[in-house]
Amino acid sequence: MKATLNGIATYYEIHGKEGAPWLTFSHSLACSVRMWDGQIAAFKDRYRILVYDTRGHGESMAPGGPYTLEALGEDLRALLKHLNIARTHFVGLSMGGMIGQIVALKERALFDRLVLADTGHAQTPETIAQWRERIRTAETQGMQALVDATLGRWFTEAFRKNKPEIVKPIGALIAATPVAGYAGCCHAIAGLNTTARLKDIKGPVMAITGEQDAAAPGTRYIGEHVPGAKLVVIPQAAHIANIEQPEAFNRALREFLSSPASARA
Repeated sequence: MKATLNGIATYYEIHGKEGAPWLTFSHSLACSVRMWDGQIAAFKDRYRILVYDTRGHGESMAPGGPYTLEALGEDLRALLKHLNIARTHFVGLSMGGMIGQIVALKERALFDRLVLADTGHAQTPETIAQWRERIRTAETQGMQALVDATLGRWFTEAFRKNKPEIVKPIGALIAATPVAGYAGCCHAIAGLNTTARLKDIKGPVMAITGEQDAAAPGTRYIGEHVPGAKLVVIPQAAHIANIEQPEAFNRALREFLSSPASARA
């Protein structure tokens, strides 16, 4: 389904039990709703699930950029309002986790439990330079030129070698991402800086990261600096932990969503 929000046609899907608590998933850069298929299957019996394509990705519109994280957050808020979702659990991975932070800082009441996966809180001069280089590559050589390096960051070497039937479709999602959408979101990510405001994110929060993810230090920092947050580290996983180690990811998510708020670490 599609809805025109903030001048952008946004693609979304709804799965699961009508009347059940809402559970919203937000995907990483250069991916789409399809990265959450395993979680849709695992949680649709207990939750009403919303997945959506961030602007510039999947089947959503890809206007020229640059974008900002604030604009991506407004897209999510507009979608929830359009669907009359007053409150939802939220799971955001990488870019999705950045969007989740921005929305939580603006309207925490939208989210019941907040999961920030394989994500960060700030950029350095070195990472900003990396984002600019990736933009240049996409704009001069196309998305296919970024596939191998991206998969190398996203999954451990063993997983890439042993699970090509899983890795190859993810590579196809990367290659199919519109250049304008990729570049626009890279600009948004390069502007990330929530470090000083992490203390203002209230309510139940889980930070979850693959142990071998290059972004793991940032996710750990979130887990240590959001008041009362729970930190979970998944062994034998890199950046896209929900796909590389789905059983461990789903188990941690299930426990977090169902545990009493007072029991969170």
